[in-house]
Amino acid sequence: MAVESPILDELHRLRARVPQLTGALAAGVDGLVIAHDTPGVEPEGLAALTAAALGVAVRVTDATGRGDLRELLVRGARGYVATYAAGRTAVLTLLAEDRVNVGRLHLEGRRTGARIGELVDNLPPVPPGIPAKPATAPTTRQKPVRRTPRTATNTPTTTER
Repeated sequence: MAVESPILDELHRLRARVPQLTGALAAGVDGLVIAHDTPGVEPEGLAALTAAALGVAVRVTDATGRGDLRELLVRGARGYVATYAAGRTAVLTLLAEDRVNVGRLHLEGRRTGARIGELVDNLPPVPPGIPAKPATAPTTRQKPVRRTPRTATNTPTTTER
């Protein structure tokens, strides 16, 4: 998925509302970066780790009968990493200082995740064979472009004899 200006705007507004945030990332559940505002953190690595953590968290909620995953909160010695569902195919990951008000973090993270989910879920899919735009901020207002997730039906395979 390409970086989308409206999604990046949402991330900037969120960081303005919660000053203790040190980073915000919107990514596909497949681990591809959609948009990021993560100074000092490599966004591709964070998106990939988020996808891996989501895989485990989804299994935990399934195994315990807790329903669809809504959010994941990890607390480290120097702060929090919070991930929120953002529509059907995306997630919002937030990095916050240890002194953040966790209730406010959840409130704002859930709201922003819902808005990002609406934006991402309404993007038209990119037709097969057309490369996605690079993960850089657009210089002009462009129509959003979205990659379709790879599935068993559209993943190229090779056969050996």
